Amino acid sequence: MPTTHLLYLHGFRSSPQSTKARQVAAWMQKHHPDALWWCPQLPPSPKKAMQMVTEGVAGWPRASMAVMGSSLGGFYATHVAESCACKAVLLNPAVHPARDLAKYIGEQTAWHDPNERFFFEPGFVDELRALEHGPVARPGNYFAVIAKGDEVLDWREMTGRYPGVRIKLLEGGDHAISDFDRHLPETMAFLALG
Repeated sequence: MPTTHLLYLHGFRSSPQSTKARQVAAWMQKHHPDALWWCPQLPPSPKKAMQMVTEGVAGWPRASMAVMGSSLGGFYATHVAESCACKAVLLNPAVHPARDLAKYIGEQTAWHDPNERFFFEPGFVDELRALEHGPVARPGNYFAVIAKGDEVLDWREMTGRYPGVRIKLLEGGDHAISDFDRHLPETMAFLALG
């Protein structure tokens, strides 16, 4: 069944202005203008971010909705996919954000607008921990693009987190998956949006 509703979740310090988010938006506009596409600016609080997303997708049809997430957004996308039993595309997904982001407590700048600042509170680490899941219930619902060259996250942890999931393991690459346009057709085909 083709995806009729697609949610895109950006990573830590990122925004809907990320290159990958804009590439997916352009793909949807060109190939599936009738589908619903939503890429919200997520608040720094993981709890508030997931409340916003949960409310936003509450009326979406579970059988034809999907979620795509990059980095921290991939962690969030896993939470959404497990909660909604929908398909998910994960792009270099964060596996242990509570551990990894603990060192970022304090004032942060937004990646796409250094003038925009936010405070990453100590309590956010606990909020991330509360969103952790065990092994995914439906591995067939997932497709992950993971770069061995990711300079932020360990590809071994990423692949190890998702046993049984279809994984496209890139030999090089980087955290941003700078050549994402090359992998976009395959990710969209997985969502029946090719």
